Amino acid sequence: MSLQVQSQVSLKPFNSFGVDVQARLFAEAHSDSDVREALAYGAAQQVPVLVIGGGSNLLLTADIDSLVLRMATRGIRVLSDDGSKVVVEAEAGEPWHPFVQHTLAQGLSGLENLSLIPGTVGAAPMQNIGAYGVEIKDVFAGLTALDRYSGETRDFNLQECNFAYRDSLFKQEPGRWVILRVRFVLDRIEHLHLEYGPVRQRLTEQGIDHPTATDVSQAICSIRSEKLPDPAVLGNAGSFFKNPLVSAALAARLKGEYPDLVAYAQADGQVKLAAGWLIERAGWKGFREADAGVHKLQALVLVNYGSATGLQLFDLAQRIQKDISARFNVDLEMEPNRY
Repeated sequence: MSLQVQSQVSLKPFNSFGVDVQARLFAEAHSDSDVREALAYGAAQQVPVLVIGGGSNLLLTADIDSLVLRMATRGIRVLSDDGSKVVVEAEAGEPWHPFVQHTLAQGLSGLENLSLIPGTVGAAPMQNIGAYGVEIKDVFAGLTALDRYSGETRDFNLQECNFAYRDSLFKQEPGRWVILRVRFVLDRIEHLHLEYGPVRQRLTEQGIDHPTATDVSQAICSIRSEKLPDPAVLGNAGSFFKNPLVSAALAARLKGEYPDLVAYAQADGQVKLAAGWLIERAGWKGFREADAGVHKLQALVLVNYGSATGLQLFDLAQRIQKDISARFNVDLEMEPNRY
């Protein structure tokens, strides 16, 4: 067996919160065959297999009594190029931001608004990552996944993935699919998305009137760097709560009580509220208890100041949820997967 399986491995380096828990068994997959070997090994040893990517969407609250398989496959290739549209495929283990930068260096646009998001390519479709008005579904061309139930590989198109806000088929069926590689349709002709958040304002401040995709990426990197802590410096999983969808009636009532409420009307009649605004308005921004806290600059981000446990962070998240529900009658949903 080519797969290298280790026992009792700390997962601290493999989750962006920097929580120190032990995996009963640990291995890295560098090929499809490694994935199959890991699944077969887990079955033979009667040990569950937990597949992870960059660990940026995990909240580990206890030791993991499983074989933790980290996707470390690499490879980027062009599948088709008609001079305008280019289909690029990347292996699941490719780090996301360097992949985005690679596509921009090749003169391809489409992913620039998703710059500086932590994690891996394979994890990106799981929750349909999005930022600054663009989601994975907007540039998605397909993916290949391994069905852990049947052992067969299957190609998925856009419709089959059931993408929604921070959701997908793969999140709806946890433990079934291992995403092996993902395909994106990118443009040689730039169609920039500049209207969401402070992107256009930042470009104007930089004196850029006719931005390129690379200019947009750099602007977004600077914005994100100011708002979000670097996980290498301060443990975090990025945005910890989803922006909640509420009825138009509730949004109107809250707007009457809080005129500065940040809210976005949706096509289906619902209204999306800014979870960060709710948390900050409730007074949690900058809160700290021991080493678990809420970031001082971004209320949507929970942070580990050093030695916080996953349970301490989870307890803090639950307290915030309970408070927001009591104050605003709004339920917040956690983004990270808890184990």
